[in-house]
Amino acid sequence: MTEVSSPATAKPRSKARRLAGRTAARLLRLPPHTTDFTVSRVRVPMRDGVELMADHYAPATPDPAGTLLIRCPYGRGFPFSTLYAGAYASRGYHVLFQSVRGTYGSGGEFMPMSHEIADGADTVAWLREQPWFTGTFGTIGLSYLGFTQWALLVDPPPEMKAAVITVGPHDTSGPRWGPGSFGLNDFLGWSDLVARQEDPRRVRLLIRQLNARRALARATTGLPLGESARKLLGTGAPWFEDWLAHPEPGDPYWSAMRLQQALDRAEIPVLLISGWQDLFLEQTLTQYQRLHERDVEVGLTVGSWTHTHLTTKAAPIVLRESLDWLGSHLSGRRSARPQPVRVHVNGGGWIDLPQWPPARPEVVRYLQPGGRLGDTVPPETAPPSTFTYDSADPTPTVGGRLLAPQGGYRRDDSLARRPDVVSFTGDRLPADLYVVGTPVVELAHSCDNPHNDLFVRISEVDAKGTSRNVSDGYLRGAPDSATVRIELDAVAHRFRAGSRIRVLVAGGSHPRFVRNLGTDEPVLSSRRLVPATHTVHLGDGASRLVLPAGPRPPSGD
Repeated sequence: MTEVSSPATAKPRSKARRLAGRTAARLLRLPPHTTDFTVSRVRVPMRDGVELMADHYAPATPDPAGTLLIRCPYGRGFPFSTLYAGAYASRGYHVLFQSVRGTYGSGGEFMPMSHEIADGADTVAWLREQPWFTGTFGTIGLSYLGFTQWALLVDPPPEMKAAVITVGPHDTSGPRWGPGSFGLNDFLGWSDLVARQEDPRRVRLLIRQLNARRALARATTGLPLGESARKLLGTGAPWFEDWLAHPEPGDPYWSAMRLQQALDRAEIPVLLISGWQDLFLEQTLTQYQRLHERDVEVGLTVGSWTHTHLTTKAAPIVLRESLDWLGSHLSGRRSARPQPVRVHVNGGGWIDLPQWPPARPEVVRYLQPGGRLGDTVPPETAPPSTFTYDSADPTPTVGGRLLAPQGGYRRDDSLARRPDVVSFTGDRLPADLYVVGTPVVELAHSCDNPHNDLFVRISEVDAKGTSRNVSDGYLRGAPDSATVRIELDAVAHRFRAGSRIRVLVAGGSHPRFVRNLGTDEPVLSSRRLVPATHTVHLGDGASRLVLPAGPRPPSGD
């Protein structure tokens, strides 16, 4: 170990910070602090000679609760130092909070997700040699910090005994950050953010952040995409062109970023936390399903949150449940968790369940002529609905599972009124309807252009006529003429009595997904635009919505 600050010169918290921490704990209804702590800076050697910078939070107690490892690309300051390192060190945990390769003082070059398996293993090898190490450790963190945990579980260290993985992907190949097409807005915006986050010219960085939304919008709209994106990125994020040059998830290029084997090898208790509007929701549910199938102890909490909510409005719940999980599996305390699965029904409160998804009856609604959605099968002679997707004026993204702040639940009345969208709206519901599980839309669909996509959404139209999104689905490269089955985002949602269910069908959702230009030319260099006219066939119930739903929420029995 190379100590930058020795334990003798380690910095204790000031009285103001101790008071602030205790005040925050009371406001968030967290377990009380049990100890003070000091912070020492250390360098951790990797097998190739690179050293990674880390902070060691040491609790001032002879009886520590355990050891936690956090690996992060976003720096070791606020908010992560407070939400993770400080919160746990003040409750008795040794915490090693490390900056991943190429970030915030750590050596080497940052290439997203590429070095985390080896660097994680080398960090654990170093950790087990430290005199303060308690013999076992757990991991914690969200988003990229969750990916670093899955990287450790590709070859699980015997000392690793528990994990709390919050909105953390295990597979970033493609990169398809969500089902469907290339996640343009999130991928490009994230790349720009990470490439510039350590700019020492703070005023310039602040100005860029204030203009980030408009700059990103210009970059995602311009053609060709590669040239337009590079104007935004400048000399940063060299991985952008590399990622787009390998569009197939099965390409060997993605092997270091595709960690499905971790789901097959993990044996430790894992708590998974996500949100119904988080961009990694489907990965979290895949992780839960695989671990549950293998009888690995796994907890699942899903709130009505976006990705960014996990460090803001969701933070109290995340902290309470994380402390409970780690206390149970590292310190032997009794867990307060009543059931393995805890989900928030949007508009209906929290429920506890033995597993996900719960058994639910099917409710079927048919897409009908005149923009209706009903429970009767339309006649075979029912006329189809058509719309034309123009890639020169792509159907815009409104809300949904975005990393960007404009994601989440949003009014989408304007989307339903666009000429490139067809909508089907049901009658007012006579009673509450609880949809809990994965909705499915089946479309008898044809298109005059073989290069086309399909975007499908369920919205709730309230008693005043205001529409808000509930669940989305996307299909890249829809067949020319076939019945397609599109699984939408999993949900737990209460449609209120008096509201109406609406189904929207479009040819894209830009810039959440890269727009289909209507050709087979490379997305980075193409300028040519070809429209696509879609036909949704309705006769004989060919197109329908299937909901896992009932008049009451599922039982936790």
